[in-house]
Amino acid sequence: MTDSSLSLRHGRPGFNYYWRLVMTAVSFTLFSVGGLLMSLTWFNLLLLIQRDKHRRRRIARASIAWSFRCFLRFCRFVGVYDYHIEGADQLRRDRGCLIVANHPSLIDYVMIASVLPEMDCLVKAELQKNFFLRGVIRAADYLINSEAETLLPDSQQRLARGDTLLIFPEGTRTRHGEALKLQRGAANIAVRAGCDLRVVHITCTQRMLDKQSRWYQIPPVKPVFTVRVHARIDSTSFGESNQDAQPLAARRLTRHLQQALVPQDV
Repeated sequence: MTDSSLSLRHGRPGFNYYWRLVMTAVSFTLFSVGGLLMSLTWFNLLLLIQRDKHRRRRIARASIAWSFRCFLRFCRFVGVYDYHIEGADQLRRDRGCLIVANHPSLIDYVMIASVLPEMDCLVKAELQKNFFLRGVIRAADYLINSEAETLLPDSQQRLARGDTLLIFPEGTRTRHGEALKLQRGAANIAVRAGCDLRVVHITCTQRMLDKQSRWYQIPPVKPVFTVRVHARIDSTSFGESNQDAQPLAARRLTRHLQQALVPQDV
């Protein structure tokens, strides 16, 4: 029996708990400072040495994926958490596809993006004001959810050229103990673009980094995150492609996603 489990039986955390707490603080610092340093150095250098916008964006996204892989491996190595990604090869083969995932924790995007070096993403507008992340968002040329007038046509254009776009249909992290509440944005984009959707389930053995938790509220034992890639959904099967029928098709697709995004082992 480990020191951690013995301590938990007596109602007090052991060395492992405090080690993970310190390493969690270190990992948050590493993530923030790493994003800032990449923005100030590498991404600015890219502006000078690569004039082609599309090629520069591909390099920036590949750099982000590489840095996320390093970050996740560091967190695994120091024992903050463990993680498994099942079906990454399927995601890499997808083209012109909308990835839709449930959103239980703060690192969901990091885990998915770590295996997709060319992935696009729909991000919250307020993240553009984040001192540590705004340079990353700008370099990757991610879509911003507040740009209502251009969001749909830009999404359609990127999907049509073969980009893979990640969206969390809930719009924010899931509140623990509550049912998923989806916004209709993902379904609207899929129906209007006529693209497939790839369903991804994310689960964790412990509560960590969810909507109601602070970074320092770590679980008593090391959590394990699992990302599972599931089947594609044909958006055209939910209604006619003509413009008048698209809102109804989006509602039907949203209802389907409401069920499809619930992990089977939860």
